[in-house]
Amino acid sequence: MNQTISANKSNNIYFERFDSFSRFLHVLVIVSFLLLALTGMTIKFSGSPIFQTISKILGGYEVTSVIHRFAAIITGVYFGLHIWYLLNKLKTGKLSLKELLSGENSLVPNKRDFTDFYKTVKWFLGLGPRPDYGRWTYWEKFDYFAVFWGVAVIGSSGMLLWFPEFFTNLGLPGWTINVAAIIHSDEALLATGFIFTVHFFNTHFRPEKFPMDTVIFTGTISLEELKEERPRQYEYLLKNNELENYLTKTPSTKAIKAWKVFGFTALSIGIILVLLIIYTLIFL
Repeated sequence: MNQTISANKSNNIYFERFDSFSRFLHVLVIVSFLLLALTGMTIKFSGSPIFQTISKILGGYEVTSVIHRFAAIITGVYFGLHIWYLLNKLKTGKLSLKELLSGENSLVPNKRDFTDFYKTVKWFLGLGPRPDYGRWTYWEKFDYFAVFWGVAVIGSSGMLLWFPEFFTNLGLPGWTINVAAIIHSDEALLATGFIFTVHFFNTHFRPEKFPMDTVIFTGTISLEELKEERPRQYEYLLKNNELENYLTKTPSTKAIKAWKVFGFTALSIGIILVLLIIYTLIFL
C-alpha cells in the first residue's frame, strides 16, 4: 500500500470497519433495545398519563408485556450469536486467545485506555493534542462490556420476573422476586438513560459525526477518516501489511439514505423517550 495517498484520493477509498455479521447483530441490538426501553418505561411509569397513552397506542399493557418479552428473546439471541461468533473465530484460527484478550485489536480494557482517557481530558481542556486512538476507543470498550453487564443483571432479574413460580419452586425465597423487580426496573432506567444520552453523543452527536455516524450500518469509513480518527490503527495495519485486506468499495448512495432513515428513526425514538422520562421524573 502506497503510504503517500493524497487526501482527495483516500476520501474515495473505503475501509471495512465492521463485517456484515457484526452489523446485523447491531441492528438486532437497536431494535430489541428500543422495544425494551419503550415498553419497559410504559410499565415502570404506568402511573403517568403520558406513558399510559403510549401503552394504549401500542395496544394496552397486555400487548406491551408481550412485546417486551419478545424483545428480551431477541436480546438473548443476539448475545448468544455474538458469543458463537467469537468462539468460531477462535476455533477456525482467525483469532487467537491472546489477540482476543490483549493486543491492539482487543476489546478488553488495558493500560493504554487509561492513558487515552487522561489525554482526552487534556485535549478537551485545550491542554494537549487529540490522542492517537486505535481500533477501539476506551468509550467503545465501555459500551461493549455494558451489554454484558446489562444482559447479566437485567436479563437474570427479568427471568425471575417472567417465571417466578419456577424459580421459587427451585428454592428461592419469595423476597428475591421483589428484589429482582427493583433491580430490573432501576437498572433498565439507568441503561436507557445512558444509551439515549452518553452513547448517542459519543456515537452521533460529536461535532465530527453530527448528525449521524453511519459506520455501524454501512460498515465502512473512508480511508481519510481512518487516518484522522484512528491513526494508531492505521499505522498498525500499515506496519503489518494488513491494510489492503480491509479496503472495500464505496457504499451506495441508496444504501446510505435507507440506513439514515432507519438511524434517524431510532435516534428520534430514543431522544423523545428520554425527554419523556425526564419530564415524568420532574413534574409527575
